[in-house]
Amino acid sequence: MQIKRKETIYEGFYTFKKVYLEDEGETIEREQFESGNAAAALVYDTKQEKYILVKQFRYSAEMELLETVAGVVEDNDPEKTVRKEIEEEIGYEVDKLEHIGDFFSSPGACTEKVHLYYAEVSKKKAQGGGLEEDHEHIQIVSLSLEELLTQQLIDAKTIIALQWLSAQKGTHLKNPEAKSF
Repeated sequence: MQIKRKETIYEGFYTFKKVYLEDEGETIEREQFESGNAAAALVYDTKQEKYILVKQFRYSAEMELLETVAGVVEDNDPEKTVRKEIEEEIGYEVDKLEHIGDFFSSPGACTEKVHLYYAEVSKKKAQGGGLEEDHEHIQIVSLSLEELLTQQLIDAKTIIALQWLSAQKGTHLKNPEAKSF
């Protein structure tokens, strides 16, 4: 299969493209959703010995989600972006940043690649909670390792981060009861 051409069919907050593919002489049309790439981090406060996640309303999921700190990559620099998002969303300066890996969130229709990190913090330098001008209403949630591993999560980047953390700690995710923050 080969991409022959693309054309923008909608451009707003996000972009949609029509993609024309050739497969064994046949032309196939598909739509492609472009949202930009994302940078995310599982954040650990070394002083409190707690993991810090954020809870916010996600309109596409039509509900609040508990998730890692994340944002759209700016200037093609995921590390710079994730440091900025940590300060904006939870108010901390990053002490240590470790790259976990990159993955596509939904490659069947979306171009988004997530750059996932583990971050350690110890110094709060701002309030956090997101940016007013971006209409972010972010609740900061701090959890112990045990609490974190028992959360009922449905956000892929957060689940992947916790799978990584479980492997690092030599433990596994618990079968959570039906509770969430």
